[in-house]
Amino acid sequence: MLQTEKQYVQWLENKNGSESLYTVRWLSASNHTPPARIVLVDDKTTADEAYRLACEGTSLLWRGDFHNARQLLQALKRRIERTNERSQQRKMKKAAKANESAKSTTDSVAIPNLFHQQRQIQAQRSRILSRLLLELDADYVSKLRRAPEVSAACMAAFGQLDKAMDESCVLSFRDLQGALGAAQWREKGVPIESLGISIYPHYGVFAPTRHEYVQLLLDAPLPAVNDIAYDIGTGTGLLAIILAQRGINQVIATDLNPSALACANENFTRQGLSNVQLQQADLYPTDAPLANLIVCNPPWLPAKPSSPLEYAVYDANSAMLRGLLQGAKSHLAEQGEAWLILSDLAEHLQLRTRDELLGWFADSDLAVKYRLDTKPKHGRSQDNTDPLFAARSAEVTSLWCLQRV
Repeated sequence: MLQTEKQYVQWLENKNGSESLYTVRWLSASNHTPPARIVLVDDKTTADEAYRLACEGTSLLWRGDFHNARQLLQALKRRIERTNERSQQRKMKKAAKANESAKSTTDSVAIPNLFHQQRQIQAQRSRILSRLLLELDADYVSKLRRAPEVSAACMAAFGQLDKAMDESCVLSFRDLQGALGAAQWREKGVPIESLGISIYPHYGVFAPTRHEYVQLLLDAPLPAVNDIAYDIGTGTGLLAIILAQRGINQVIATDLNPSALACANENFTRQGLSNVQLQQADLYPTDAPLANLIVCNPPWLPAKPSSPLEYAVYDANSAMLRGLLQGAKSHLAEQGEAWLILSDLAEHLQLRTRDELLGWFADSDLAVKYRLDTKPKHGRSQDNTDPLFAARSAEVTSLWCLQRV
């Protein structure tokens, strides 16, 4: 949804022979601040010129053909990739000249450094590409030549603009593509083969395209008493649906994100579930009975998110994970279990150790009853050109069954 407080961008534009200052509503899915410098570009602008301006921090408000804007974005991506390849080659040459003994002293930090370098590269790439901007009117209609219909997708993603004020908006072309892509996911759904259903993600809610953990949840034996379960950080509601389908009498699903709650509610309705309650909460529900089962699939990597969608992947200082563990004992019934769905990718990236994780279990008065493992089969785990391939190919996703000490 839109930012709570409205923000605006300004630029000078010559129309009908006179130059005027335009002030328009700024929208950003990643909560980027409004651009300070905007220039007008069109079909005559070369990709090299656009790339130079974007790298300098100048945003580009597109005034040409809509499809040419899409081609320009692809051209910018190619230039970024070439720049990154040259930078990587320079680093490899420098490393090759380094003394072998010096290299051995840095091996222990090479992998986490590489991870952070890759994140910095991705962030810089996102900043550059996000500097190509489009203007839409109060109905999310573009006046560009050959512009498609984007109103429904933008309305679902960003909410309604103020038509009474004839409130047009400026947003990045990438955010518009994100809204269109999310609309397609929401329409066709993400098939979950092992359940025989599809999940329909909303804009701003992480889609369960990686769902190797579903089989773990189906294989894990339910606690002897299983009338009440919590799904913490429900997202699309997939885990709550699995629990409901496995016969849990009452499932309480929580999330802080209003978009996630709306998304989960739609998916519960599609499945005809009447035994799932939704609650907006930070981790655990309030005024709820103790749970026989607590299930959570927290963000797997302890790093700072750079956009709202990244909160499903990155957990700064493992704050959510540790909060979940610290609160588990006080929310579990006497013989209850907590099922933690967690990848060990952070361990292979040397961002967290197994001993740290086990120590957090012990500090929370939780003991491991058993663990189920599975190997991911997603594309990046098979891509040996990925700089982090060694870590990704070794990844294991686990269901940790924890119980009170």
